[in-house]
Amino acid sequence: MIRRFRLLGAMLGISGVLLAALPATAAAAEPGQIDHGDTAWMLASTALVMIMLPGLALFYGGLVRRKNVLSTIMHSFFGLALVSVVWVLVGFSLAFGPDVNGWGLIGGLDYAGFMNVGLQPSTVYATTIPFLLFAAFQLMFAAITPALITGAFAERKRFGAFVVFTVLWSIFVYSPIAHWVWSADGWLFKAGALDFAGGTVVHISSGVSALIVAILIGKRAMNGDNREPHDVPMTVLGAGLLWFGWFGFNAGSALSAGGLAASAFVVTNTAAAAATITWVGASYLHNRKVSVVGAACGSVAGLVAITPASGFVTPGGALVIGLIAGGLCYSATLLRARSTVDDALDVFAVHGVGGMFGAVATGVFATSAVQEAYRGLVDANPGQVGIQLLAVGATIAYAVVATFIIVKLVDVVLGIRVPSHQEETGLDLAVHGEAAYQV
Repeated sequence: MIRRFRLLGAMLGISGVLLAALPATAAAAEPGQIDHGDTAWMLASTALVMIMLPGLALFYGGLVRRKNVLSTIMHSFFGLALVSVVWVLVGFSLAFGPDVNGWGLIGGLDYAGFMNVGLQPSTVYATTIPFLLFAAFQLMFAAITPALITGAFAERKRFGAFVVFTVLWSIFVYSPIAHWVWSADGWLFKAGALDFAGGTVVHISSGVSALIVAILIGKRAMNGDNREPHDVPMTVLGAGLLWFGWFGFNAGSALSAGGLAASAFVVTNTAAAAATITWVGASYLHNRKVSVVGAACGSVAGLVAITPASGFVTPGGALVIGLIAGGLCYSATLLRARSTVDDALDVFAVHGVGGMFGAVATGVFATSAVQEAYRGLVDANPGQVGIQLLAVGATIAYAVVATFIIVKLVDVVLGIRVPSHQEETGLDLAVHGEAAYQV
């Protein structure tokens, strides 16, 4: 075991040396003036996105068996702490630092340790709020993305393996993709890819990575246990917090308090509502039951699908996106159930499929009526669909390969799955020494 830790440390050390050696250039333009209204809105939005982590913990926690609820909640809660530190040290710099070689692949270390991330606005990003606040807002996106993946390996992953996986994935998967899509130097940004709040960066990357992890870690040992959620009210409460926090996620991505934020707010709610209705309707047609869990999952599917489009589409476009997303993601869960892959909480079906659809739908429904500079198929710009497909394909390819490598590395060094006796006992007692409920 000691040799394994030494091997991992050496690999991380080599990666750090290579990154430190990359050349970097710093912007020199004068910063703008701080707008106090924008700053207040972005402080609130940052807090709203943060509440999505406890919301996700409850949403996932209610869906698993009662002997693993604390373990599942811990993944989201402790993941926030892990990524918060990683983001300050290197993550933000790799994602939003000036490009290291002009290829648009990765940022340099200009902002490592939040160096040069001050209280004045950036000359490039969110030019009316403190640059530090922009970095904090982006931190919450970085934190929730690997937390989404945890639903795929719930109830069977070693905690140490989860910790190392989260750190490596945040650095080597999330930060590069964020740089491609959201950095002013990123190659997909320059290609014209539209992702207002994270369809590719957050949902596609986490969804396809979750699928890879689920395949590699193998199916849960159910031992005759019921697969039904152990606490539906907990799941619905979690979904409600996610819906609430998503207003900060999407409307906050306007990076100012104004008409664009209001538009994103309205279309976010519209798509979530529409998807809830279609998921419940599809579930009823399939099972002749009105599913409460289905309503919770449907709302999340709609929120996922509207995320990349939220700053580019009208309420009418959001309505269509939500209606399609609810049925599409529900159908994806049925296909997963017929497969041999145990994506425990259907992360790929909701976030992967919903994110892909939302990214492409952005290319269809984007209109200059929301932002004059951006048009999609419905606004006489069919080429935007092709650009969106490029972004989707690049994100999938990189996330699949990088996640596969990370999982294999962690498995060799630490072992990725808990022993069978711990899985049978339940991770709450076997790993954490605590029980969620006193019988």
